Amino acid sequence: MSDLEQRLLNDYQRHFPLVSSPYAQLASELQTDTQTVLELLAELLTRGKISRVGPVFKPNMLGVSTLAAMSVSADQLETVAAQVNSFPEVNHNYEREHNFNLWFVAVAADQQALATALAAIESVSGYEVMSLPLLKEYHIDLGFSLHAGGSKKAKQATIEIKPYDFDYEKDKPLITAIQAGLPLIARPYLAVAEQLGLSEQAVIEKIKVLQDAGIIRRLGVIVRHHELGYRANAMVVWDVPDDQVDERGKQLSAEDDVTLCYQRPRIQPAWPYNLFSMIHGKDRDEVTRCIGRMAEKLGLDNTPYEILFSLKRFKQRGAKYFDKERAALS
Repeated sequence: MSDLEQRLLNDYQRHFPLVSSPYAQLASELQTDTQTVLELLAELLTRGKISRVGPVFKPNMLGVSTLAAMSVSADQLETVAAQVNSFPEVNHNYEREHNFNLWFVAVAADQQALATALAAIESVSGYEVMSLPLLKEYHIDLGFSLHAGGSKKAKQATIEIKPYDFDYEKDKPLITAIQAGLPLIARPYLAVAEQLGLSEQAVIEKIKVLQDAGIIRRLGVIVRHHELGYRANAMVVWDVPDDQVDERGKQLSAEDDVTLCYQRPRIQPAWPYNLFSMIHGKDRDEVTRCIGRMAEKLGLDNTPYEILFSLKRFKQRGAKYFDKERAALS
């Protein structure tokens, strides 16, 4: 990986410039030219190292979402995974090493629409869906540092969230236009503005408002961890006493090895776990060592937990909140 590629991938996962010519600003900071930056980003997109240059939205700020799991027989897993993938509500779908072996994330306009989608998945597949909606987030970002020997987490500054009265109908056109990423052209905000019948400055200012309000969690280069060398990942689920879940969630989130951490409901008796954490690493052994080291350090080695390694990625894309054709959440 060239120095230019590494800096582009590492340094611009957040705080993408909100100026008329953002790629020119990147080029200036990287001591190159705009065309080189645009061509390299297009190449990284084609090679699958990035999924887009654009926003990551705060979970459940737009519509509702859930993490869902199914226990599928091995001989039907590929078929059922394809059926699940066919639903536009589904943006991530993974095989994991567990009796519950198919895990996917679904996003919909509201609880009724989400329930309808999950029921349809059950009907088509013939398998029951266990829904585990987010109860509380402790760390949800998934920015990755590419600097060798350091923290896996990309650096992020603490920002003050400014109040904002989100207007579903008024804000929907802009979110629809940018959810899949900004165009790789010299003036991407102008292209969005022309599509919406707005001025370029109005689009820039609106994106800043959504950022300041925490609706856009980050804006920048969205990397794909597997293609960048983080080839192993495990979802570690913990059965933590309910009165300790906040404390433990904050402790886990502070660990360099934890890339995601959140509370989800128990579904007794099938699922006794209420605290979820994600660990990414170069290989399975590294991830296993990280988990053992972390559990011992935090005094969690006697807490019931399970490690669900990811085995196969069936689908991974950014959440599609608004459909351009139907102008509805999907």
